[in-house]
Formats: sequence, structure tokens, C-alpha cells
Amino acid sequence: MPEQPKNEFWKNLKPIENSFKPDALPEVYLSDVATDDDRYYAPFTDTVSSRPLWINVKDNTWSDILRAKEAGLVNRHYHPHEVFAYTISGKWGYLERPWTASAGDFVYEAPGEGHTLVAYESEEPMKALFIVKGPLIWLDENGEPNGFFDVHDYIEMCRRHYDEVGIGADYVNSLFR
Repeated sequence: MPEQPKNEFWKNLKPIENSFKPDALPEVYLSDVATDDDRYYAPFTDTVSSRPLWINVKDNTWSDILRAKEAGLVNRHYHPHEVFAYTISGKWGYLERPWTASAGDFVYEAPGEGHTLVAYESEEPMKALFIVKGPLIWLDENGEPNGFFDVHDYIEMCRRHYDEVGIGADYVNSLFR
């Protein structure tokens, strides 16, 4: 049960018994997900790192906090599926778009959109919550595909990092849903 209610109108409401259907997994609950603890952020590029929040292997989907402590770059890529982003702090954008996202901003990326993600110098690190559906298709300087990064690459990257920093590679398994 969550914290005990005081004067909330629903304080006498009883929780649902047996709230999980057979074979259902519990939610992923993580506190302080936008922490500054470096151990939780797997290096994604030389200047940008990622903290996984949940991973769905079957649908090739994950959610993370993307972070850059200073100016950063995620290489050119496009998404064959939609992506959602909510900016927590700092500033970021795409070289190909006319906006710069800052704290409180939401971005919806339509399938097939190519871009170069950059993080700007800012008083606070760039942190954004992303929900990524499907792979990232890496693009060369002419916008031509030259590789990909999918959920399996993401899992391997996170496991390797978590093993190196002492959290343990198995931590990543707790995020599978």
C-alpha cells in the first residue's frame, strides 16, 4: 500500500484484492529516475548516456532518460516507428528542426523522421525521458542508412555498463516487461 492517507476523500477505499491477472508482471517502479548518479547511465555515445527505465524485447521498445552533462551529440539517425520525448532539464534539439526543447517540453516524432540529436551547453544537464519504439537506423552524412541500433543492442550496452560499475548486468533483466 502507498503511504497512508490523511484527509483524502478516498481514504477508506479498499485496494483491489488479487489485482494481477494470472501471469501478469508487476509494474516497473523506480524512484528518482533522473538521478545524477553516473552509475545508472550507460554511455550511448562519447557525450550522451542513457538510463533504461523499462524494456520490451518483443516489441523492440524501451524507455530511458537520455542525459548529456555538457554539449552532446547522438549521431544522425531515423526511426521507422514513433518516438516520444519529454524534457526534464537542459536543452536539446535536432539540427534539422526549427525548435529547441527545454524543461517541460514534449516532442512526438513521427515514423520515418531523420535527424541529428544535439544537446546544448546549459546550466543544467540535458535530461529527457524518451519512449523509443523500434530501432534507430544510423545515417551517414548524406542521409543514407549505414547501420542500426535496436533493443538487443540497447540491452547489451546497458548490461556491459552495469556490470562494469558494480550494479550488475542482471539489473537490466528487472526492467523487462
